[in-house]
Amino acid sequence: MRKKVISLIARQLWKDAFRSKVMIITLGLMAILILFSSYTGWHNYEDQNHIRTDVQEEVQESWENNPDKHPHRMSHYGSFALRMKHELSVFDLGMENFVGNAVFLEAHKQNTVNFSEVSMSSGLLRFGEVSLAMLLKVIVPLLLFYLGFASIARERENGTLKLLIGQGITRKEIVFGKWIGLYSLSLLFLVSIFLILFFFIVAASHGMWSPQSFIRYGILFVSYLAFFGILSAITILVSAYSATAKGALVKLLAIWLLFVIVLPKSLQAAGHYLYPTPSKIEMERAVESDMKLVGDSHDPDDEHFNAIRDSVLRVHNVNDVNDLPFNYGGYIMAQGEELSTKVYLKHQDDLYNVYSKQNNVERYSAFVNPYTAIKNVSMAFSGTDFQSYLNFKSEAEAYRYHLAQEMNQLQMDLIPNKGKEAPNKISSEYWKNFPPFEYEFLSVNKVIQNELISIIALLLWSVLAIFGLLKLSSNLKAI
Repeated sequence: MRKKVISLIARQLWKDAFRSKVMIITLGLMAILILFSSYTGWHNYEDQNHIRTDVQEEVQESWENNPDKHPHRMSHYGSFALRMKHELSVFDLGMENFVGNAVFLEAHKQNTVNFSEVSMSSGLLRFGEVSLAMLLKVIVPLLLFYLGFASIARERENGTLKLLIGQGITRKEIVFGKWIGLYSLSLLFLVSIFLILFFFIVAASHGMWSPQSFIRYGILFVSYLAFFGILSAITILVSAYSATAKGALVKLLAIWLLFVIVLPKSLQAAGHYLYPTPSKIEMERAVESDMKLVGDSHDPDDEHFNAIRDSVLRVHNVNDVNDLPFNYGGYIMAQGEELSTKVYLKHQDDLYNVYSKQNNVERYSAFVNPYTAIKNVSMAFSGTDFQSYLNFKSEAEAYRYHLAQEMNQLQMDLIPNKGKEAPNKISSEYWKNFPPFEYEFLSVNKVIQNELISIIALLLWSVLAIFGLLKLSSNLKAI
């Protein structure tokens, strides 16, 4: 293939695109949408993280300012864990507005994560918000299809394609020249958006640059490069195999509707139908039923915990819990916390397994729909996918359990048994020494593991796109 010829054909596609007034108007509208989504995304990120940081600091200050008291009372006083937004959530909102961002942490109970944006907004938010990723995933593909639908079909209709081949230009040069021209048009939008995103990451770092954020940024950029290469190839192939330019446009619009709307929505509904989730009432009843089996540590007549008490007395060779070398109340609360947490985690894992099966129905469709692949990769590396939410919930639960058990341990060590003269409370310095909740995002390696299917699908689509163009190069019809 001659590079000069390919470059000439690509430049001609650019000239044809910018010759149309529609393209100029479209560029203006895209510029407005990019500026709007950039402003709203950054403003939302700054506001939300500022609010959540302030609330988390207030929660910690309130915790530390508690007076001297019994540690078990402090475990029920509890704390809050707030989920911070990732820098790249400016780019892709994903599930950000649909999942909660704050959870109350207390002993013996796992609470739900509350205060999602959707729950506190009008129903219009459920239609989605304009984001930079939405422009790249939904609007730009539609624009690409419009710019490229006639790339080969119209030249065949006009007889130009036959003339080009007659002048010694090979079919491969024509195909790849058209593809590179259309692909480079898509990069006009991609590079513009990712330059803006780069400045956002730098601004959000406040001089403390995170290598993980820039690695995520790089993977996102490469993924979208592959995605637009695939879409450009699909456009050229459909145009080449269509009898008319009008037919190519209709087919490409049908593909866009199938990829972006029909398949994702249908498969989401299918996943919910195939793997139904229990209602909140059913879930609570199941948890309550299993909790009864393990006993109630607060009930002095509970058979299970009475058996634990008798075994502890035998081990220490005493007849009364007041004669134990530690506070028995703290010990039994720690045992109850461990057992109840196991029950909660079991039901939680069962529920998340159902969610995973539901999501996998659509996830595996990435092998027939490149939009699914880029959507999953985009959300995951922007820190706005479901796995990122589960990671927050897992960290919050680990902190809650540590808090409860630390208070139980303080009770065991510092609160005397009944009948012994000593205050029934401990110094507030222990609250001040307890570390605050700090949320850590998933590592890049973990995100790659979670989205391996989507990444493989994107790579396979890229290979198929190149193979399709090579195949077309050998059998492109001039008439």
